[in-house]
Amino acid sequence: MKLKMLMASAATALALGATSAAADCGKVSITEMDWASAQVVTAVASFLMQQGYGCEVQKVPSSTVPALTSLAETGEPDILTEVWANSTPAYDGLLEEGKLVELGDVLSDGGVEAWWIPAYLAESNPELTTWEGIMANPAAVGGKFHDCPSGWACDIINNNNLKAANIEGSGLERFQHGSGETLQTSIASAYADKEPWFGYYWAPTAVLGKYPMVQVEVPAYDAEAHSCNGDVDCATPGFSAYPSSKVVTAASGAFVEREPEIAELLKNVSFTNAQMGEVLAWRLDNNASNEEAAVYFLTNYKDTWSTWINDDAKANLSALLK
Repeated sequence: MKLKMLMASAATALALGATSAAADCGKVSITEMDWASAQVVTAVASFLMQQGYGCEVQKVPSSTVPALTSLAETGEPDILTEVWANSTPAYDGLLEEGKLVELGDVLSDGGVEAWWIPAYLAESNPELTTWEGIMANPAAVGGKFHDCPSGWACDIINNNNLKAANIEGSGLERFQHGSGETLQTSIASAYADKEPWFGYYWAPTAVLGKYPMVQVEVPAYDAEAHSCNGDVDCATPGFSAYPSSKVVTAASGAFVEREPEIAELLKNVSFTNAQMGEVLAWRLDNNASNEEAAVYFLTNYKDTWSTWINDDAKANLSALLK
């Protein structure tokens, strides 16, 4: 009962953006990217900043490319959560200019991006686990490549990969989903009816934890081709697998100078893929909100997040640490 009451209180604080700690920190803007793991990161970080450090937090709905563009042009938002650095060509340039500062690996194991088919399809049609096998029979995967929404870095990369693979007239068409939710739902729906499915997804996610998928073998990672593929104006796309991704929290250079204690906190905020996958699976199974998923993490992984915060924040969050 005590735990339920504590979770309810914490969830309310997260949802309302309440600040109980002494106001040591000013206003902070942080991205709320449009995919589940990044949203959980934002919810957890927001709670710790509000309740532990006294920040007034503003969540900014966004996705990777618009967030980086905004930061480059306006210096905001202050904090970018879950940036998949290897898939974001503008990232390195912003680091070099000092407009962006890399704070830490928010997914300590890195991220996985790939093209997948359901395990049941791979078992019944093992030839479909290769690109050549799919091209020999596109109808076997439903004649469709399920792609990520506009504004995501993978949108540009996948489109250039498909151009390089010359799918026009092949019987395979690109279907771009309007949101991360509909992309996720398409996998769940395929599994429910054991239908063909082929497309892009990433890990750690609840979806890949709940619905076993098999990577499709495509041409090996080529750094030069992958770099060009990340540019919407790439003149010579090359077909390349994704590299293992470095997934980071980053912030504007001005913010790091203004709020060094918060920057230090964010350097420490890091989830293993197993931790994040478990939280996301709980969220999916319980139809929970981002705030509820954050509270689930905070109440079940105290030994992890208690090492992220300073002594003053520990005192402010002492009720959660009991």
